[in-house]
Amino acid sequence: MVKEQQKLVIGATSLAFLLLLPWIYVAFFHVNPLEAWKHKLTLWRGNDQISSKKTNSSMEEVNDPLEFPLRRLVRGEDRIKLDNTGFSCHSDLHSDLCVVNKPVKVDKNASTVYIISYSNQSQVERLIKPYALQDDQTAMKWVSPIRILNEDSTSTSSSSMAPCRFTHNVPAVVFSSGGFTGNQFHEIDEIIIPLFITTRHFRSRLKFVITDFKPWWVSKYRKILKSLSRYEVINPAVNGSVHCFPGAVMGLKYHDYLAFNMTDIPGGYSMFDFRNFLRQSYNLKIKNVKFNKRENKPVLILLCRQNSRRFLNENEMADSMEELGFEVVVITPSRMLNLDKFTEVVNRCSVMVGAHGAGLTNEMFLPDGAVVVQVVPLALDLSCK
Repeated sequence: MVKEQQKLVIGATSLAFLLLLPWIYVAFFHVNPLEAWKHKLTLWRGNDQISSKKTNSSMEEVNDPLEFPLRRLVRGEDRIKLDNTGFSCHSDLHSDLCVVNKPVKVDKNASTVYIISYSNQSQVERLIKPYALQDDQTAMKWVSPIRILNEDSTSTSSSSMAPCRFTHNVPAVVFSSGGFTGNQFHEIDEIIIPLFITTRHFRSRLKFVITDFKPWWVSKYRKILKSLSRYEVINPAVNGSVHCFPGAVMGLKYHDYLAFNMTDIPGGYSMFDFRNFLRQSYNLKIKNVKFNKRENKPVLILLCRQNSRRFLNENEMADSMEELGFEVVVITPSRMLNLDKFTEVVNRCSVMVGAHGAGLTNEMFLPDGAVVVQVVPLALDLSCK
């Protein structure tokens, strides 16, 4: 018994000595362990930066945290140009995207964006339409152009030197709610998905400036807009004021119809990530149909059109579906207008049925494992692929 007690005393003494050792070190050498750790971390970062610069001299450290997400939107020569001049544009078949990493002024109606520069810098003048599907002339008729110009900050004679009415501390993202808005497929395909691709990596630290402003569209997608930006959207035409930002993005990245090119997206987001984002934005509870314990029967949603491509035997279809064991929910176009409520209806469904153009884009809100049946009318095979 005595030996066991001695072992316990010796063990406790050793443990106490080990715990006191760091403090003895501090007392004798006057070193703060936390500060020493910070110092080592600083040295490590410095060595890492030096190593990076040796590896690629064209890469530079980005100190401004707001500049980093702007740089990620461009690559290769476009990024080099952005680093050297503060301005870069990338154009492809479907969309134009311009990035500015220095102060800008957005005038009334957002018809002109002025890049604040110095007299010895090269002049910039560019005209873009901030909407996807640049190659679709019909859509472009409903999109107002934006003119991008230099503003010489050293000049007092420039007619563009209007003072800032509102000064913001996060970048602006300027895009149009014109084009084919009013058609949900085009709203999701040409605005919502490109908006997610372009801005998700900003972590809500940006402000949306919406041209061709449509209040109903902003109201319809308000939850998505709030999930991508912590600030209220800006309608530049509401009071004709000049807004100033530390940087800006004009236009949105677009890849293809309802498509994600993960290699060209900051953060590498995919359709899987986008659908998770939608669930979070609308607080949709059911992620997979196999986890839907609230329904006694599998729910089938039947999307109906009221004019062209209308099911003539709609009632008979619903009866047959019920005989097969489904709970059938018949949806007309008017019920799809309130996305806040409609997404909850879709999220509890296991099957979606509709003709092409009936709102099948709402499949985005279905739980994983659900089935979509598209009825293809005659002569519309190519359009439905």
